[in-house]
Amino acid sequence: MQPTDLRVALFSGNYNYVRDGANQALNLLVGYLLERGVTVRVYSPTTRTPAFPPTGDLVDVPALPMPGGRGEYRVARGLPRRVRRDLEAFAPNLVHVSAPDLLGHRAVAWARANRIPAFASFHTRFETYFRYYRLGFVAPVIERLMRRFYDRFDRVLVPSPSMAVLLREWGVVAPISIWSRGIDHHRFDPARRDLAWRRALGIADGDAAVGFLGRLVKEKGLGIFARVVRELERRGVKHRVLVIGDGPARDWFAAQVPDAVFTGFLTGDDLGRAIASLDVFFNPSITETFGNVTTEAMAAAVPVVAARATGAVDLIEDGVNGFLVPPRDVNAYADAIARIVADPALRRSMGDAGHAGAAGYRWDTANAAVLDAYLDIMRGR
Repeated sequence: MQPTDLRVALFSGNYNYVRDGANQALNLLVGYLLERGVTVRVYSPTTRTPAFPPTGDLVDVPALPMPGGRGEYRVARGLPRRVRRDLEAFAPNLVHVSAPDLLGHRAVAWARANRIPAFASFHTRFETYFRYYRLGFVAPVIERLMRRFYDRFDRVLVPSPSMAVLLREWGVVAPISIWSRGIDHHRFDPARRDLAWRRALGIADGDAAVGFLGRLVKEKGLGIFARVVRELERRGVKHRVLVIGDGPARDWFAAQVPDAVFTGFLTGDDLGRAIASLDVFFNPSITETFGNVTTEAMAAAVPVVAARATGAVDLIEDGVNGFLVPPRDVNAYADAIARIVADPALRRSMGDAGHAGAAGYRWDTANAAVLDAYLDIMRGR
């Protein structure tokens, strides 16, 4: 079995219509596979205004706007006849599912019915989302449903060892492999730090820029972030908050941190410059399965203060390249940030350690592990 023998049908709930870490990883994977001769066809909901052009052949799956005020996302209506006919004509010999939505359930059922190997990749801790919308009691039910879902696959790909541990704790018995992540080391580099750019935003050279990076949604820990900022202000810690990103919770968040500087959504070298211009990267999210933004900050030699949760625990060596903090401990977060702000030597040593630790994260290496896992399963068949 060679890569050129593979015909992969990839199912995604959001391949390119809203930009996020999960679909960035999927597009990079598809590009890597295509370069090595794998035939790939992607099935996902689409919109008329995608966030970026898709990599590879993309087939639209009919979908409805997600309820609950999150209409920017689409919920696929399973595998309707037109899509199923396209799938059968494509005749994949391997199915890859990236989300436990209705489309994912229908895709793995189709693979099982046709005796085709099925992979799942785990990207998002959906079970954690509900606590941010006062529905935390639903989490145990979601965990049970996800355990049943992932046990239907020949192999589950997770981005970090801590996620493998979590799935085993849920009771998932399917084989698990690591599909890590990479970094654009040219873009995320300490040399991109730009004090003139900071000054133009009103951030003085003597102010420590404490940054948030990501989509502005409450499940990224925005509420905890705001509480920590207020605690820093109460303590008189000299800092400025720099928020990099956009999203549906922007107005709410701006009201919580009224003195923050908001850059809006940034990409490319503009994003690299913004991250390198931080002094502390603060990531209180507990929803991460890996933490792409954390490795980007590390690559730019920025110390990280993060929740002691999946993803971050695999990246941050506490006290060396940053600090890990109990997820909802406002005072401990403020202690960690204040310590970095007050000690330039510690800030430099942590930044250097993070930069060195991030050097090993390469997209080709990460995606090669997926291709190897595909071939391993196919040879076993």
